[in-house]
Amino acid sequence: MGLPSNSLDSYWMGFTPNRRFKKAPKLLASASGLYYRSHDGREVLDGTSGLWCCNIGHCHPKVIDAIQRQAAVLDYAPAFNASHPAAFAFADRLGQITPDGLDRLFFTNSGSEAVETALKIALAYHRHRGQGTRTRLIGRARGYHGVNFGGVAVGGIVGNRKHFGALLGGVDHLPHTHDLEANAFSRGQPERGAHLADALEELVALHDASTIAAVIVEPVAASTGVLVPPKGYLERLRAICDRHGILLIFDEVCTGFGRTGAPFAAHSFGVTPDIMTMAKGITSGTVPMGAVAVKTDIYDAFMTGPEHLIELPHGYTYSAHPLAVAAGQATLQVYEEEGLFARAAQMAPYWQEAVHALEGAPHVIDIRTCGLMAGIELAAREGAPTRRGLDVFDACFDAGVLVRTTGDTVALSPPLIIGEPHIDRLVGTLRDVLNTVA
Repeated sequence: MGLPSNSLDSYWMGFTPNRRFKKAPKLLASASGLYYRSHDGREVLDGTSGLWCCNIGHCHPKVIDAIQRQAAVLDYAPAFNASHPAAFAFADRLGQITPDGLDRLFFTNSGSEAVETALKIALAYHRHRGQGTRTRLIGRARGYHGVNFGGVAVGGIVGNRKHFGALLGGVDHLPHTHDLEANAFSRGQPERGAHLADALEELVALHDASTIAAVIVEPVAASTGVLVPPKGYLERLRAICDRHGILLIFDEVCTGFGRTGAPFAAHSFGVTPDIMTMAKGITSGTVPMGAVAVKTDIYDAFMTGPEHLIELPHGYTYSAHPLAVAAGQATLQVYEEEGLFARAAQMAPYWQEAVHALEGAPHVIDIRTCGLMAGIELAAREGAPTRRGLDVFDACFDAGVLVRTTGDTVALSPPLIIGEPHIDRLVGTLRDVLNTVA
């Protein structure tokens, strides 16, 4: 197929060194199942589900058919004071797989929008309950919650924050849970680190619980390099929030829809939040969509006063877009019919053993696994942090495997349909690359 005849200059790409990329672009022209095909005709094994999103693989015929049929029937329906029947049916079906009690759904168009929505719901909820002084939001160091102002403010990745000034006021952060000295090469949840949740008690002592609305964390911190929660950490965080009347928000944009071997990480870890965000795997990446699930009593707190008044002055033009809803319904059907959540759980032990076999490979200083996720942390080059990771990404792509690097950590999150031969190829290619990259 070759490079496009037009210039590459017009498209300003996000989270990409644009000048470097456009000198040697990596263009994906088509996809099917576990593979992309590049613009120059090479097959590329997808080790990252696109961007943590294509959980059922690429171009699944049932999802494509559902989108095409919907486009011919209803292209768009307004999202305010009107809707379409499929939106309510999808909300009902989605509520059947969310954790118990989280059965009220608000639809967005992305994970970033889902986070903004969750934060605004948390603030408004306390106001509706007569506790309007609860305006403070607590995030966590190294957390990633999208790219809108609220999400970046509660997020804790320095490179995502430093360019944009003060962001939101009234935000504080818990420490991250990464501990190389105590937990390197842990398989699943690390043994040490539950005590780090107690930092929330220190923030309560500093700010007073009456000022704190919500704590938001990723159950597994994905974009920062797959930081798995220590045993007991999420349970302790849940208990502290309950003790002080603080809402607990789980950002499950990356961990949702089978990534941890269950519908959501909340199921895997046995901890239920008050609010949960999701996106990515909700449509397996085919049509942009996100959602926020809230506990029924949170929803009910808004359903007071005169019925002609808007309870939540918030929403998006494309909330519950008909094409996204059709894609979401079909994706949930594929998850169920093909047993992909159970398949992820069944493949997780093989995945874990294969990835941890990279211990001892050049530059590898830690390996972390959970479900069908992995973070392989590399030693940074002296004076050039992130450069080794980028070189590994380039070399893997040239060898026909797509990985993702975040700083000097290789993050893997393959489609849930991956099999043992594909895992062997993915890990084998990465081993070969590590043996050659300086």
